[in-house]
Parts: sequence; structure tokens; C-alpha cells
Amino acid sequence: MPNAPAEMQPQPTTPLIEKIQQLGQTNVPQMSQDSRIHCLSIVGQIEGHMQLPPQNKTTKYEHVIPQIVAIEQNPNIEGLLIILNTVGGDVEAGLAISEMLASLSKPTVSIVLGGGHSIGVPIAVSTDYSFIAETATMTIHPIRLTGLVIGVPQTFEYLDKMQERVVNFVTKHSRVPAERFKELMFAVGNLTRDIGTNVVGTDAVEYGLIDEVGGVGQAMRKLNELIEQSKGQFLNQEGMIQ
Repeated sequence: MPNAPAEMQPQPTTPLIEKIQQLGQTNVPQMSQDSRIHCLSIVGQIEGHMQLPPQNKTTKYEHVIPQIVAIEQNPNIEGLLIILNTVGGDVEAGLAISEMLASLSKPTVSIVLGGGHSIGVPIAVSTDYSFIAETATMTIHPIRLTGLVIGVPQTFEYLDKMQERVVNFVTKHSRVPAERFKELMFAVGNLTRDIGTNVVGTDAVEYGLIDEVGGVGQAMRKLNELIEQSKGQFLNQEGMIQ
């Protein structure tokens, strides 16, 4: 069989070509090997036990959970920055991620950019300190069921208990009272085709959901501050033990 012309043969892929294909640019800021902060993105729809269609932008919880464990174990990582721009998704997957973030021993800061809707709310409040961009929004609404629903009282009880898990987590890790959070969740008239409330930037801080309005710069400064405080507490404990 004759050999294909040279121009038709597959060319070896260089790092430069890979950057252009994946990111659309040649100059990409590199993460310093000495960086003590890890950035974790929660974007698109949070995928749970069911795989979503390929055209959906998703965050897979089976990818995120090992990352959180690795962050806890890695001595070179001293703090974690969570970037959120999510529409929500699977309730149990979102709560699993939230619980793991809340139980980290290292300082954590979250920032909501664009949106932190639905089950993204518990993830946003699970960190030690939270920020929201001035134009970002958070949609608070009751839990919905998709697929086959059996019309029996047990179905409602299951849904109600799941909803209480979300309410309890959010109120425990933020300053919003449970009564106020439920008012926002069951409000009628704020959303055109649904029950709930769309909370924008400064309102999220006013309600006590988020700690402060700010961007990446403020979030990084706060995280560095928490890291230094954590180091100081560790040194004090070491001195007391000795």
C-alpha cells in the first residue's frame, strides 16, 4: 500500500498546539509549584448518580470528592479557594461535597461568580468565609423530584426530610435564620415559573447567607489571612503542648 503524502500524515502534537486547542490561546498563566492555595471550580450542573447528556456542562462529584481528600492530605496545600458558577443539580451529591468542604481542617473560602443556585447554596456556605460578586445570584427554592413519582404520603415525607437536611446545613454554616431561609424558599411571585427567591449579591449578604460582597482579589486576601491565623493557632498549640 503506498505511503500517504507527508502533508496528510498526522503531525506530532506540541505543547503549544495543545494550549491553542484546549484554551484558545498560547499564553496561559501557570500555577506556581510553590503556591500554597488550591483552586477548585464548581461549574455547570452538579452531576450525581445519573449521567447527564454530553452537551451539559457538569461537575462530577466522583471527580471532586477525591480532589478534596487529596487537598486534605497534601501538606503543601495550606488553603482552598472554591469558585462557584453552578445552576445546582443532584441534591445528595451537592450535600456530599458540602459536608466534605465543611469538614476540611485547612482554611477555605468560597466565591460565587455568576450564580450559585439551588444545591449550590450549601456548597457556597460550607467554607470558613464566603464571597459573592455584586452581580451574582443565588436561587433558593424547594427540592424537586424528577422521573417517576409515586403519589403516596411517604413520597412527601421523604421529600420533606431531604429538604430539612438542606435547610439545617445552610442555617448551621451561615448567619441566616431557619425561618427566614424557609420564607425565601417558599416565596410566591418572585420567580415567574417556580416557587422561591432569586437573591442578588448584596441581598445575599443582607440575609446572612454570604459573608461579604467581593471578587477574586478580596477572596484571596481573606484566604491568606485565614492561613496565617491557622498557622498562629498551630504554633500556640505546639507551645502549650511543649
